[in-house]
Amino acid sequence: MGRCFNHKFVLNFCNLLFLLCGMLLIVAGCYLYTDNKRILLSRLLAAPSEQLNSLPQPLLYYISLGLAIAGFVAVLASMLGFWASCLHTYCFLSVYFLCVVVLLLAESVICLAITLWPHCLGISLDEGQMVKALQRNYGVPGQEQFTNAMDLAQTRFGCCGMRSSLDYDTSLWRLQSYGQRNWPVPLSCCVLANAPQPLAFLDPKPANESQCQSLERPVYERERYTEACLEHLDAWYREQYGIFLVASLVLALVEFSVLLGIILTCTGIASRRARLDNSSQTAGGFSQKARRRGTAKSRQALVDNIYESEVQLRGNAQGGGMCLGAASRHVSSEDFKELYVQPRDLYKQRHNTTFKPIASDYQTPTRSYLV
Repeated sequence: MGRCFNHKFVLNFCNLLFLLCGMLLIVAGCYLYTDNKRILLSRLLAAPSEQLNSLPQPLLYYISLGLAIAGFVAVLASMLGFWASCLHTYCFLSVYFLCVVVLLLAESVICLAITLWPHCLGISLDEGQMVKALQRNYGVPGQEQFTNAMDLAQTRFGCCGMRSSLDYDTSLWRLQSYGQRNWPVPLSCCVLANAPQPLAFLDPKPANESQCQSLERPVYERERYTEACLEHLDAWYREQYGIFLVASLVLALVEFSVLLGIILTCTGIASRRARLDNSSQTAGGFSQKARRRGTAKSRQALVDNIYESEVQLRGNAQGGGMCLGAASRHVSSEDFKELYVQPRDLYKQRHNTTFKPIASDYQTPTRSYLV
């Protein structure tokens, strides 16, 4: 009983951890969903992929929804685990085990895909492809999300262009005159006077616009960002991936502990049933032995009653008869001889008479007695 209680305690503790992880996933998904800047920056990560770039929302938007759904599924699975722990049957424990295994496999596949083959998901930070994506999408009508994401990256990281500010010289934004002709770079590349404002990237106000838009390096060097944005984006991507990987490892450890708790509970059920079977078999064996012993004793008593050779009888003779007091439960043929033959002999000795049959006794129905 104590082992069963320990197994239940371990399983319920693991279920509680799994439930907390599911709730944390829901909270993380909701927080990521409300973090507009983080979601907007993820548009730059999927820019080289035409499929991901054609999606109506950035990549992290769908990841936030996936986290919330995964957390909700984990909560439901943990509730199923509590129910299975209460019922303590193989059926529900097996269903719970399969649910946890499916979640663990899905999580492992996603982590491996992001780690080993990020280009399979459309995530690529190749320098040439990122430069082409910038020149093809920035400032172009219909690509407002990419334009705002690039302005956010340049304002936040203090950079200009993917490789350098020269990336805008051959971009559609400048060649097609989507921006002003005398601007070699967007205003988000300049040192902004309203940089502390949260939405400064949507309405950039340079501290010195004329010097920032100058073509001479000594003039714009102090008023324009000169670092490349690709390095900052790569560092930001690694940071987000590190957070995701740590969370996935913690969740995987919790899921492994849940699986271990389920296995321990199943072994506890098996051992408990084995003990119950052994105890029932032992009790049945004892009862059968007792029955056999009782049967053997009754049979032996019966044999003794039937085949007993002599039984001593105690009796007292008063007057002309004899009263017998039973000294034993059994009477043999010798006892009948003593009862019926010996009294007749004693009578003949006393009266010196013999019993002689009369011939007429055989002829007539009347009887004659010799006195």
